[in-house]
Amino acid sequence: MATTLRPEELIDNSVVDMEGRKIGKVGTVYLSDESRQPEWVTVKTGLFGQKESFVPLQGAYLESDGIHVQTSKEKVSEASRIDTDTDLSGEESAELYTHYNLP
Repeated sequence: MATTLRPEELIDNSVVDMEGRKIGKVGTVYLSDESRQPEWVTVKTGLFGQKESFVPLQGAYLESDGIHVQTSKEKVSEASRIDTDTDLSGEESAELYTHYNLP
């Protein structure tokens, strides 16, 4: 991330894809175990925001219309659904990194 995003400024913010399309609203912020900085957010998508998908914050920045992420709305829609009530397991984290082509 180019700038440090604070968890409290992310909650309930809109998430906008790299083409300027709104994906949904932030549900939960996940911090890196090492840096304790925001690394992932879940985004409430679908009709009435009933589904939540993980979106990486790598390269994300905050503007007046929401958090701009470096992925597409389609990529978020294609991501595996992972339980958002617990910490990510190593396997789930690896799956997300692979899906989003992150190092």
